[in-house]
Amino acid sequence: MKTRLVLISLFVLVAMLAAQQATYDEAYRPQFHFTPEINWTNDPNGLVYHDGEWHLFYQYNPFGNLWGHMSWGHAVSADLLRWKHLKVALPEEDGVMIFSGSAVVDNSNTSGFGRNGKPPMVAIYTSRTETDQHQSIAYSVDRGRTWTKYAGNPVIDINEAAFRDPKVFWHKQTKKWIMAVVLANRRKVRFYGSSDLKRWEHLSDFGPAGAHPVSNWECPDLFELPIEGEAGATKWIFQVDSGQGHPWKGSGCQYFVGEFDGKTFRNDNPPETSLWLDWGRDFYAAQSYSNVPSQDGRRVVIGWINNWMYARKIPTSPWRGGQSIPRELTLRRFQEGLRLTQRPVRETESLRGEDLQLANVSIEAASREIGRRKFGGDALEIQAEIELGSAAEVGFRLRQGEGEETLVGYTIDPAEVYVDRTKSGEAGFDETFAGRHSARLEAKDGRVNLHILVDRSVVEVFAGDGRVAITDRVFPKPSSKGLSLYSNGGSARIIELKMWKLDSVW
Repeated sequence: MKTRLVLISLFVLVAMLAAQQATYDEAYRPQFHFTPEINWTNDPNGLVYHDGEWHLFYQYNPFGNLWGHMSWGHAVSADLLRWKHLKVALPEEDGVMIFSGSAVVDNSNTSGFGRNGKPPMVAIYTSRTETDQHQSIAYSVDRGRTWTKYAGNPVIDINEAAFRDPKVFWHKQTKKWIMAVVLANRRKVRFYGSSDLKRWEHLSDFGPAGAHPVSNWECPDLFELPIEGEAGATKWIFQVDSGQGHPWKGSGCQYFVGEFDGKTFRNDNPPETSLWLDWGRDFYAAQSYSNVPSQDGRRVVIGWINNWMYARKIPTSPWRGGQSIPRELTLRRFQEGLRLTQRPVRETESLRGEDLQLANVSIEAASREIGRRKFGGDALEIQAEIELGSAAEVGFRLRQGEGEETLVGYTIDPAEVYVDRTKSGEAGFDETFAGRHSARLEAKDGRVNLHILVDRSVVEVFAGDGRVAITDRVFPKPSSKGLSLYSNGGSARIIELKMWKLDSVW
């Protein structure tokens, strides 16, 4: 009897361990978006390029598939797509969680942490206890493989229970490190300056501003961008996330355009102006990369593809949460002012496989050819330029199956692009999940262009040459792989359509 109980216990243990093994072919597992092998993840942290590697740190629970025991997971990539998982970089210790933050390469060794002529990587993060949030640092001299927490931590402590998410960068003009860190519940960002990453001076505050009401501010970022087509002209972007307040409910990322003089950020727009980086319901905690080589010159951002309204409930296992496709941000002038535009990083093109390309055909003819070729799938890239003609609405049906479809479309009146996931499969895990999420977009010369990425349970749309981005999670059956086009209220025409099946990075 005792032997039988031992065998049963071993069987249960083996079964439990097997259940936690990542196959990377689970029903909703994205095939080219980053996800951890197992367990919970949320905010991307410490995005930094160093010595030929793009580092992705991220909020991670090493012990389960729900939020808790927050630590920094770690992965590296040579191309922003194919990630190598490394061991947990900064683990929770003695009840102190490692909340969100950033990382820099201290090329001049201002901190003194460097060794043998090698500059250190320095992580700046929030240490969280049950009653306090303060800012701490850690350093690595072996390309981020091992970390030492600074003996003088915390480097900033103002006895505040909601004081978090430091983003640090080097400001050339003042020759100082600048930290943006939020007073979350006050909807303010506080700027600090330092010459060595250890001693910090309070410079100024910014906020509240933008969308209202919102519950809090989180995950700030501050960076300078050139203005497209205006030689030598630049503006500063202050980006911040809100746990509530997005037009389509829940989490979202807003930004402000203005000036930063090394001490103070000044918003160019009226304080009530709200600009959103993404109009879907599943893009949050966006952070941009630091230390990107000057010959590259891109401002690359990654966001968490989830929403705090239902993040703990999404039906995935043995992992929960993931990151967006890395995106390049640019700044462009429109009639209403300067606005950010986005596009997937060019490395995404390396995933392209079987293709289908059409030009100068009607929507109906294009849809017939897709059906004839049986072109579809659950990992796709679509680029389309559509002449709207007399149609009131045009678009794509993605992840089609029995009773299931996800719509990506454009309507003439009102002029907007949208994702409709009301029939996108499993949605009963949360009553707020199903819905249609849209953004204003004027057609140009009677045409609209759409750039769509489909990755099993992720749909990312970049419309109007990146003017609008919409990111939504979907949970259709694995068999729902159909693809077609539609137009309502009149006829429309495909000027150019390029589609590719995309390879898995796993």
